[in-house]
Amino acid sequence: MALPCRGLLVPLFRSSWGRWRSVPAQYWRNPQQPGCMCFGSARSSGDPECEPHTPVLLNEVLHYLDIQPGQVFLDLTFGGGGHSKAILRSVPGVTVVAADRDPVAFRLAQKLAEEYPGQVRPVLARFSQLRELLPSLGLADSGLDAALLDAGCSSMQMDVAVRGFSLSKDGPLDMRMDGDRYPAMPGAADAVNALDQQALTSVLATYGEERHARKIAAAIAQARSFHPIVRTQQLARIVAGAFPACAEYARRDRLQRPSHVATKTFQALRVFVNDELNELVAGLQEAQRLLRPGGRLCVLTFHSLEDRIVKRFLRGEDLAAPRRGGVRQLIRAADEEQDGEEGEAESGRWAHLRRKVVLPSKEEVQGNPRGRSAKLRAAMRL
Repeated sequence: MALPCRGLLVPLFRSSWGRWRSVPAQYWRNPQQPGCMCFGSARSSGDPECEPHTPVLLNEVLHYLDIQPGQVFLDLTFGGGGHSKAILRSVPGVTVVAADRDPVAFRLAQKLAEEYPGQVRPVLARFSQLRELLPSLGLADSGLDAALLDAGCSSMQMDVAVRGFSLSKDGPLDMRMDGDRYPAMPGAADAVNALDQQALTSVLATYGEERHARKIAAAIAQARSFHPIVRTQQLARIVAGAFPACAEYARRDRLQRPSHVATKTFQALRVFVNDELNELVAGLQEAQRLLRPGGRLCVLTFHSLEDRIVKRFLRGEDLAAPRRGGVRQLIRAADEEQDGEEGEAESGRWAHLRRKVVLPSKEEVQGNPRGRSAKLRAAMRL
């Protein structure tokens, strides 16, 4: 099976790289048996039911969306439906377009449509597919009143071992958010077994912001020369083996809890396999096209790569162009973004509803630790 070349989003900045480059096609390793490179043989044909995740920054999202009775709301990432359910319960007569690329989320949206007849319209699609599908629902340009985009991976995906997202649960190394909708779509196992070592290094450094990308890529390349890497904890052990034993949980998350050394590797592979950053741009562009003047957009992000894209988009910057300024200015800007204390410039198409990024409170983080890295940006369509 030939694996597609994933394009790396050019304008993202890191001081050590400057400008991202795409992964050249020649960096993909040639399979020894063409047509037999799909290592995820244990992929499930169905997804087990699981408890929906707790919605992050729910009160803040509802406040900035400010949805009124009878309005039309687009949930670009329905997931477990936490935000949409809260809107349906609190706003009479609202219409919710519940979109998601995950078949499990789509089934949950269908169940919610049964509870609210005529008010919920489920859509199974990626962001990049919405332009073709939404007109069939009667949604034209400037026809929406509010939209929410909750980027990244949901707890429902992380908590199910067979989906292959979690390094703490052993399962097939899959990570495809689309599930089995596209059987020929490569999963994470295909990437770690087929990518050239140089390309793996690029993926880990770019999408995981992993400082030790070269060391980890070398360990993966050595391990796969003996056996294909097909399980999540198999990969986690390989990554951990590239470091001293004391370093396995030496890293700390934002709550100062021990974090596994392979966490950024898993993030990088997930973002790469699902083309998440380019899909995020497509979702933002769809929201801009569909929202009426005065319509509101809320975007939740969970790591700096996503947040930088959202910030630049709402500023009206060209996402296909490299960042301007010298190295010192770019480093200073990246530090300010990390601290969440930067001001925002108005663009010609968006007015910020709050100039600073919204972070979860200490109380919310204690009750829902997975939301600790969430950032909310809210804007109004001009």
